[in-house]
Amino acid sequence: MRDYSDHTDDRHPDRDVEITEINSYVIDGNFEWNLIEIETDAGVTGIGEAYRGGGIPELVAYTNRFLVGENPLDVERVVKRIIQEMSGHGGTTGKVVTAASGIEIALWDIAGKILGLPVYQLLGSKYRDEIRIYCDTHAGEAYRVADGATAYANDDAYSPEAYADAAAEVTDMGFTALKFDLDLPMDNTPDRTNGRLTNGAIEHKREIVETVRSEIGYDIDLAFDCHWEYSVESAKRLARELEPFKLMWLEDLLPPENLDAQKAVTASTHTPIATGENRFRVHELSDLLYDQGVDIITPDPTTVGGLAETMKIASRAEENYIPISPHNVCSPIGTMACVHLCAALPNFDVLEYHALEVDWWDDLVAQDDPLIQDGYIAVPEKPGLGVELDERVASRHLLDGDATL
Repeated sequence: MRDYSDHTDDRHPDRDVEITEINSYVIDGNFEWNLIEIETDAGVTGIGEAYRGGGIPELVAYTNRFLVGENPLDVERVVKRIIQEMSGHGGTTGKVVTAASGIEIALWDIAGKILGLPVYQLLGSKYRDEIRIYCDTHAGEAYRVADGATAYANDDAYSPEAYADAAAEVTDMGFTALKFDLDLPMDNTPDRTNGRLTNGAIEHKREIVETVRSEIGYDIDLAFDCHWEYSVESAKRLARELEPFKLMWLEDLLPPENLDAQKAVTASTHTPIATGENRFRVHELSDLLYDQGVDIITPDPTTVGGLAETMKIASRAEENYIPISPHNVCSPIGTMACVHLCAALPNFDVLEYHALEVDWWDDLVAQDDPLIQDGYIAVPEKPGLGVELDERVASRHLLDGDATL
């Protein structure tokens, strides 16, 4: 078995640092946000975030068995050690990679604090001072998640007018890009499982898109997400029907496993097609990029393996002249990690924000002003991620309600 443990002896005393403990806790936001803290013997603590959902705290706790004593400045080597040590646990994909993603972000935070540099600089470059944000927007209560399952609202929430009203509200906030969910209850008629859309369902979606466009015009970038719902023929028909509305993209039309099917849909339409958020590591996305199977790639840095792994994906996308727009449903911690990443990517386009309904989202970090200003987030110049958790706010929103940080 390959051994990625630290075998080096020659390091400056200021950088001869060890991990002493790795902890995690879950914040109950609009999703379950998995926050991770790494403590060191230098008195520096790093914070990161792994993608939402269950199983992450247990996996993070397990890594204490072999990461305590490691040097946190060796970010990529430490992640390789996690993958190798847990390879027999399904560690080359899935939840192990997700847990490793959050640990990796916390390591970058530590490295930046120790070296006195913002994370974007550690990643190599700064291409922009501000990161453009697209707002994930909902018509009424059109899409809610309970334990990973979709909980649909009443039919009135899915009227074209409801979508248009929500779009107007978000653009009035200063956002220049937004995205809606386009998978609806009527998609399950007449069959709940075959992924085939009726003519009526496609027409209803076309009316939604047309009504939103009429409300906000064509200067606002507009995308729609379908959450891996449809058959190949229905995906093709829908994408073609929406071509006149010049979408920023149509996202996740198909289940993610069959890359050839994805390529066929992308090649069939002038509507830009986006996907990538539920793939793991660069290996699961490379073929899609090299074969031009996607127009915009959307990996989630807190899922795919971390910031460095996302940079590898972005590099392959750049080779193929494909922009990258990271998926992001995080708290401010994961979001700011993505901000540093996006600052360092030449082919970055726009970053997701998915917490409009969480009125305390900004309060989770210790700062005076909202992070998002007129649809942009400024890239921090402070060392590390440039934000610190407000532990009092975090304690009030812990998932179990009675644990303490």
